[in-house]
Amino acid sequence: MNTYLLLDIAASIMPEQEIVTCGDRRLSYSELTERTNRLASVLSSYGAQPGDRIGFIATGGSETLETFFAAFQLGASIVPINYRAKADELEYMIRDAGVKWLVIEKRYADLVSPTLTGTDIAKVICIGGHHPIGLEYEEALASAVIPMEGFADVDNSDLAILLYTSGTTNRPKGVMITYGQLTSYVMNHSEACDGTPKGSSLICVPSYHIAGATSLCNCIYSGRRMILLSQFDAGSWLQAVEKEKTTHAFLVPTMLSQVMNHPAFTSTDMNSLESLSYGAAPMPLPVIKKAIELFPDTVSFANAFGMTETTSTVCVLDPEDHKLNGTPEENQKKLERLASVGRPLPDVEILILNEDNEPAAPKSIGNVYVRTAKAMKGYWNRPEASEETLVNGWVNTNDMGWMDEDGYLFLCGRSSDMVIRGGENISPAEIESVLMDHPGVADVAVIGVPSLEWGEEVVAVVVPLNPQAPPEDELISFCSGRLASYKRPSKIEFAAELPRTSTGKILKRQLREQYDGKSSIKQ
Repeated sequence: MNTYLLLDIAASIMPEQEIVTCGDRRLSYSELTERTNRLASVLSSYGAQPGDRIGFIATGGSETLETFFAAFQLGASIVPINYRAKADELEYMIRDAGVKWLVIEKRYADLVSPTLTGTDIAKVICIGGHHPIGLEYEEALASAVIPMEGFADVDNSDLAILLYTSGTTNRPKGVMITYGQLTSYVMNHSEACDGTPKGSSLICVPSYHIAGATSLCNCIYSGRRMILLSQFDAGSWLQAVEKEKTTHAFLVPTMLSQVMNHPAFTSTDMNSLESLSYGAAPMPLPVIKKAIELFPDTVSFANAFGMTETTSTVCVLDPEDHKLNGTPEENQKKLERLASVGRPLPDVEILILNEDNEPAAPKSIGNVYVRTAKAMKGYWNRPEASEETLVNGWVNTNDMGWMDEDGYLFLCGRSSDMVIRGGENISPAEIESVLMDHPGVADVAVIGVPSLEWGEEVVAVVVPLNPQAPPEDELISFCSGRLASYKRPSKIEFAAELPRTSTGKILKRQLREQYDGKSSIKQ
């Protein structure tokens, strides 16, 4: 089933309902559909066809929805790219995906323009103003004399969305999610629109994140009005909740912490808020306990755990699990379970294997595997990596964890040593590679340490080449010109040597234990 039908069906039921709010722009279903059809018509007139990859580099706005659903209408694949990436990272993803059509926000055009030489890109459309790189977005839409009608016939196994996620190697991997997987996920996890009010959802998670991409599709299908923030800002988030009478929202833990610490938090009217979901990174227990205490009693909390490779959520810690209104014994049990990611959804199986690849004993830590029909098709052009992650129908999450007697899943670290800062996956190998280029560094290991604000912070443990170690600020500055800001180490620790196994592998778990309590990042 073509994912474009999520928009087409809803628009036919309630064409005049407002579905998108973004700054001063407010669009009804019929207006959004017309703009989407015009963009599809423009792309088609330049030769876009089923199977093409359409890149998208922009912050949140109605153009995000229009580009996503225009790609679906054409039977193409949308490739949302992290707008915070550096030029060489952007170039790599554009080339790796074979992007042929690119919709880009003007503010990023100068950064991307030099990298496009020799790529497959046939046409660029620029949001927010004119640029020599290509067509201006609004003028392009206006040039479509006849908006495109109908939609391409696709197979459920055809690629709908290609999302790049950092791995344990130096380069991100493209996760392939099919039309069948994306559409079935939305239809099975969202109530279909029926003309009745469904509230409003405040969306500030970027579209290159699986939670952002699925949130957009969920709202389109259900008829829940979307309030789009171009980028997250705690003050703007609070203003939007009050002004737009927001009923639903999703935040990563660092965002939730920033919202509660904002000066306007206590004076903001949040009585309209009914549901606040969180996920994408480990939630520090003090943060969610504080949220339960400070938000209005009418707010229901839920933890959604998933990964790009599983088309989003596989486990949920329900609102009832967050309500501390029982007996002291019941409340204590719930407090303990607030450290979990909840229980698997009905269509999800969880398997925990020990070091011998056998089912782990109850409450024993092992590697977490997930089985679901929503599992990715594989990694784009990475057959070996796909085989390592997709094992006999199971997704190897590279998370270590255990389950309690009632099926609640507790995670206790990633076997891949990935760092998740503010919902962003960060590859230690990428940062290590940069630091090893510094003339004063002999060896380095990058780890994540707990942070109440960001979930985790990046710490680099450096072995200096000479007795006189390079200054910490020099090393951090060295990374600044080579890595996106969220990937830069927040702290540099120095060591005489790194702990290693007999085969030479760095014992990062030992490093985390050593610097977890020592690092000033921990709050």
